[in-house]
Amino acid sequence: MATYVNNLRLTELATGEGSGSWGTTTNSNLEFIGEALGFGTQNCFASDADSTTTVADGASDPARSFYFKVTSGATLSTTRVLTIAPNTLNRVMFIENATTGSQIITIKQGSGATINIANGALKAVYLDGAGSGAAVADALVDLDLTGTTTIAALTTSGAITSSGVITGTTVEATATTSAGDNAAIGYTSANGLMLTGQGSTNDVTIQNDAGADVVEIPTGTVNVAMAGTVTATSTIVGLAGLHVKNGATSAGFVQFFEDSDNGSNKVTLIGPAATADVTLTLPAATDTLVGKATTDTLTNKTLTTPVLTTPIANAGVQLKNGATGAGFLEFFEDSDNGTNKVTLIGPASTADITLTLPSGTGSSGQAMVTDGNGVLSFASTGGLYNDWAIKTGAYTMVSGDQIIVNASGATTITLPASSAAGATVTIKATGGGTVTIGRNSQNINSTAADGTLSSGSSTQLVFVDGTIGFLEL
Repeated sequence: MATYVNNLRLTELATGEGSGSWGTTTNSNLEFIGEALGFGTQNCFASDADSTTTVADGASDPARSFYFKVTSGATLSTTRVLTIAPNTLNRVMFIENATTGSQIITIKQGSGATINIANGALKAVYLDGAGSGAAVADALVDLDLTGTTTIAALTTSGAITSSGVITGTTVEATATTSAGDNAAIGYTSANGLMLTGQGSTNDVTIQNDAGADVVEIPTGTVNVAMAGTVTATSTIVGLAGLHVKNGATSAGFVQFFEDSDNGSNKVTLIGPAATADVTLTLPAATDTLVGKATTDTLTNKTLTTPVLTTPIANAGVQLKNGATGAGFLEFFEDSDNGTNKVTLIGPASTADITLTLPSGTGSSGQAMVTDGNGVLSFASTGGLYNDWAIKTGAYTMVSGDQIIVNASGATTITLPASSAAGATVTIKATGGGTVTIGRNSQNINSTAADGTLSSGSSTQLVFVDGTIGFLEL
């Protein structure tokens, strides 16, 4: 009796069987072998339900085909199972999911493993034919392609693992990467090319052909470290801030180079060696910054407690002190002497006052007087005397002095030098010694000789001119 125990379900005649028909049977088997090497299409899902297709014994059957295209007469609404029987078939075949409904089909043979084929996809399937426990496997899983393999176009839904170099003209990703990827290339319409990685030091590292790091993204950060010089042919825009650092030994700096055709000259801005934050706020106007070594014009600037060393005003200086006090000018003593000062304060006036200083230094004993219009000059003023002073030793007088000489012995009182006409001094001698009146290179009563004044006597001297000198009144 004929049997059908082979993988193609061909007719196997028993001894003495098929007399007169063995040729027909043999020809049919040859046709079925050719069928098994070819292409076949079968409507395996007449309804929206799981189905079984059984390779026919000794008869033509599309399920015997090496390339088996599975179609459906109904639109599938969910994943459906296609069982290939009998479960003793041991073979490899290509199965295409050409069903309607865009659903996955599951290929099954026994109670063992199954595989899923996405709608429109093709898989190489291995049926192990192990009977009731038969399993189905993807024949191309863990496929080892030794040597050079050329693939015109490759689409995969899973990972491609290679122990060597994958070479091609273009690698184009079509899906995003995942947070757990060790090293992945991805793509989205919004982000474009995506590089994702994770390492103990850096998540992403770009190296040059010498193996040196060029670009680094430190692990778990959004920072980018550039090892070399960054050259931009257009404007660099920072949406937050720009930090410029230069290691642990020097401050960060920014260099502005001249036009490229002028050479390598540059202006360098260097951060301070500071231990605290320093903020410089630029003006909200188009302007030119001034330097401390340049000559510049400042307009409408307010200086709070400035320290000026020999300032020069090419026009005038205005001193104001708000609405409650007049402007003032303070002349401090030497800095090593303390904080004492002489203060000049403007008047509480409701009208402008102008005082014009004289063009000279005046003479000893002269006073500064006004002409009534604020024009000041030096003049000798009659009746302008200094307070009486007591002298017990040698002394050089100034115009206007009134002194009492109370020396225990002889002493010298010297007249003012280079006196102006009208310079007046008054001397009263008391005590025990004669007072010599030193002429100080000037005549006294038209004589080039010192005068004397005995105890108890007094005199008043007025400077007349270079010939008379001091005239005793």
